[in-house]
Amino acid sequence: MRYLFLLFIAMPIVEMWLLITVGQQIGALPTIGLVLLTAVVGLSLLRQQGFATLFRARNKLDAGELPALEVAEGLILAICGALLLTPGFVTDVIGFAGLIPLVRRQLVSRLAVKMDVVSYAEYQVGRPPHQGPDSEKGQMLDGEYWQDKDEDRLPK
Repeated sequence: MRYLFLLFIAMPIVEMWLLITVGQQIGALPTIGLVLLTAVVGLSLLRQQGFATLFRARNKLDAGELPALEVAEGLILAICGALLLTPGFVTDVIGFAGLIPLVRRQLVSRLAVKMDVVSYAEYQVGRPPHQGPDSEKGQMLDGEYWQDKDEDRLPK
């Protein structure tokens, strides 16, 4: 938590310093143009790779598999998209790094170790979780019930 707090303080300071330094070297308008150019190029790459990830996830769903890795890739792509929209060069470098498939897959493999993937087949209606189809231990039905406060006033 402490590192996240330091990151939120240090990152804007580093970004401002770098933008000012680059602005002094090449001028204000080219610096603004460069920031806008990285955002546009990054978002077009993000769109392309996002659709590819969505297509792979859809193919896995059609094959009856869980698209867990594709969901993690989608999360990384969303974070990278937010970083690319943030003005600055450091966030753009981090955002572009997440758009590189090799780097993204390395991040996903690290995230996948921490993910707990559960198959939908384990939670079929009428069967308690983690019990097989031959289990006779009982039936489970999940549902909701609510009572209207004005039920007393309704005609019977």
